[in-house]
Amino acid sequence: MRKILWILLLLVVAAVARLAWVMVPVSGAFASLEETLVDQCTRVEVAPGTEDVTIDPETRIAFVSAAERRDPSLPAGGIYALSLDGGSDPVLVSGDGPDDFRPHGISLWSDGAGTKRLFVINHPKAGGHVVEIFDVGAGGALTHVKGVSFKEMHSPNDLVAVSAEAFYASNDRGFMDGLMSQFETYFALPFSSAVYWDGENGSTAVSSLAFANGINVSADGGTVYIAEFLRHQVGVYDRDVATGALTQTRVLPVGTGADNIEIAEDGALWIGAHPKAFDFLAHAGDPAAIAPSQVIRVDPETGEVEQVLIDLSGKLSGSSVGAVDGKTLVVGAVFDPAVLVCPLP
Repeated sequence: MRKILWILLLLVVAAVARLAWVMVPVSGAFASLEETLVDQCTRVEVAPGTEDVTIDPETRIAFVSAAERRDPSLPAGGIYALSLDGGSDPVLVSGDGPDDFRPHGISLWSDGAGTKRLFVINHPKAGGHVVEIFDVGAGGALTHVKGVSFKEMHSPNDLVAVSAEAFYASNDRGFMDGLMSQFETYFALPFSSAVYWDGENGSTAVSSLAFANGINVSADGGTVYIAEFLRHQVGVYDRDVATGALTQTRVLPVGTGADNIEIAEDGALWIGAHPKAFDFLAHAGDPAAIAPSQVIRVDPETGEVEQVLIDLSGKLSGSSVGAVDGKTLVVGAVFDPAVLVCPLP
């Protein structure tokens, strides 16, 4: 009997140690944060939940994915186009989309010869998950082409298009509810994944991730980056362009809860992040609660992390993305109804 009690005690101690090892960094208890750049930013009202932003470098149009995420019973969201050249308010451009359109992660694909498509994760109120594919026209107007769903894509958070038909998507969870979902979150259990749609079939590309979040691909299509929120890191994967297979080559520690990844012209990773996850959870339940916003720039060659923007005052709470075009940074948030447009030095 005593032996059994000792075993149980050791298991409890191990569980507490694991919980502390995961939650202390995630909480940001020891994060040193000082407001940076935010006083130079302009807040632009768009619509609730500006969770993802990507910029067309040719037209300087920022596409903003917006949906009310606190109360899914409210009206559906949409994709908005914001001209970075100024002079106009954000415009809804997804009127041709599904009636029940609740967008999440987005990705802009171009063939370099004028054909462009926007890929959008949709979480319909009726259930299930669909990647909606749109053709992009003048002024960013979107024409719906089709929707794609497959069994391996069960909890999509972000995606990256790699052709006119193919894409990768991150499943941020392995278990959607119940006790295992709690264990997965609080113990950073590696049950999430990244999946691949080759234009005809879906498959799991990477498994054993801890809350996979942002995902993006290098300009040459040969490297895929996947953020793992609970591990405070970005995985770097070689991509077989012919088969879509991914092979991890290294890991980039980023020291914060990485969300969406955008890639600048110079190849640097720009990441919207949550440095204090418990503050973010409080903000999720109460719009008046401030969650710090953070955007970092990561050099994928050296791993150097630069703090570009930190907002502690709530000008924009709970940043999820930082998209850059030249000297302009656009920051979106999970719940707030606006973006920040910031000049870069």
